[in-house]
Amino acid sequence: MSEPVVPAGAERADAGSLCDVAGLKLGHYTHPSAPTGCSVVLCEAGATAGVDVRGAAPGTRETDLLRPENTVQQVHALLLSGGSAFGLAAADGVMRWLAERGHGFPVGQVRVPIVPAAVIFDLWRHDAATAPDAAAGRAACDAASAAEHARGPVGAGTGATVGKLLGVDRAMPGGLGMASLRLGEVTLAAMVVVNAVGDVVDPRGGQVLAGPRGPDGRACSTVQALLDGERPGRALQGSATTIGLIATDARLTKPQATKLAQIAHDGLARAIQPVHTVMDGDVLFALATGAAEVDGDMTLLGALAAEVVARAVVDAVRPG
Repeated sequence: MSEPVVPAGAERADAGSLCDVAGLKLGHYTHPSAPTGCSVVLCEAGATAGVDVRGAAPGTRETDLLRPENTVQQVHALLLSGGSAFGLAAADGVMRWLAERGHGFPVGQVRVPIVPAAVIFDLWRHDAATAPDAAAGRAACDAASAAEHARGPVGAGTGATVGKLLGVDRAMPGGLGMASLRLGEVTLAAMVVVNAVGDVVDPRGGQVLAGPRGPDGRACSTVQALLDGERPGRALQGSATTIGLIATDARLTKPQATKLAQIAHDGLARAIQPVHTVMDGDVLFALATGAAEVDGDMTLLGALAAEVVARAVVDAVRPG
């Protein structure tokens, strides 16, 4: 599988990290011999969370709990994983890891860690036996820190690919990307695992950064190919997904976090074409740690949510 060929001038300077948001830790598990893995975002003290499930073929856990009208207000971790539905088992390891350290929602004498999760489909590159499991989830927790982290083919992004609508044999690598913005006293950041059916495009100029390989081996536009008369190739239903989260250190209510997740999907639309197809299971979570001890300005956060998500998508496929 060839690497993306990025047009001159499309490279970004350091986009920032999810862990620029105070109160978050990030850890990856990458399978030693198969193209898959998982990534955990720890917020052991609890963070307000929301979610928006936009794709038609999602693989998720605990997303109903995040509806604004439901009881639990905070989560203790988020898990992003490869392995399709098998990869949801990695959340069990995250739960056990947190429970052993006394974190969780109090229910009588028991604390139940709240760990929503979403998965990508990468099983066409390995099989169920190598999908992330509870041990993988624990390993990601053990590796978690607030330090700078790798991006690209790491953790949940290890087996990610893009540009699959014209056939998986023409796909290019996707990956995991991050970006952040500082807004006065508040930080806004995103992390996205890009495993889309569609192409990654530069929102500034529209160049295809990663997509189906053309006859010359370079990325070409899926949408233009369809307009020119090509037809979709072999691709399994539900074989793709872009998953991720947008986070802030401001204080948000649960309805505000849900709205932030909804607005953030516009960033996927800016940087992935086509997006939210019947074969994608696109999911974005939102986290608000409150570590900045200021209330979030939803006008400001909402205005820039799509920008930071689009930057994270580009970061997932950029060189180096």
